Amino acid sequence: MTNQPTKISPVAALSFQGAIVAIGWLAVWLMGPSGTGATMGWAEATGWGIGGSVLTYLILSTLSRLPGAVQASLADQMKQLYVFACSYSWPVLIVLSVLAGVGEELLFRGAVQGWLARHMNEWVAVAAASLLFGLVHYLSFTYFVIATGLGLVLGGVYALTDSLLLVMVWHGVYDMIALYTLRRFPHLFGIGERPLRP
Repeated sequence: MTNQPTKISPVAALSFQGAIVAIGWLAVWLMGPSGTGATMGWAEATGWGIGGSVLTYLILSTLSRLPGAVQASLADQMKQLYVFACSYSWPVLIVLSVLAGVGEELLFRGAVQGWLARHMNEWVAVAAASLLFGLVHYLSFTYFVIATGLGLVLGGVYALTDSLLLVMVWHGVYDMIALYTLRRFPHLFGIGERPLRP
């Protein structure tokens, strides 16, 4: 008997991510974001978000593929993520990425980091929200460190720009790149043959 993750139906997965968006909006409404978010326009925020996500993905994926302890400790998580990526159609993966970018950034940057920044040093708020972000994404200690690192990047960008749109685009596009690369080039992550689609 193999220890394969159970596939969650696309409706359930989309509903879950949609619920995160609703919780994020509610949390921002109750706690309030740290600022106006009007520091840059849509085009500028989107451009910087796409560029930043590509650079961040290149750095984090390179670090995660370094031979040795890091790569070995991520092997199981990469296999699970690969099975996840192959379990859904591209339209579902794109919508999941968009919903994750919007919902998680509303929740962790807009609400949590924004609220903490009003009650403590802004960079302590960035660190605290990033640690919480890493804990929510905990699959292993190494994966936690990588997720926390991504949280620090997104939190730092939000602290400097006050643009939720920018970090939403950054996060969503990062997820799309990660899923595409993992699904299209699994050998880069030490994964052999593609599993059969259910």
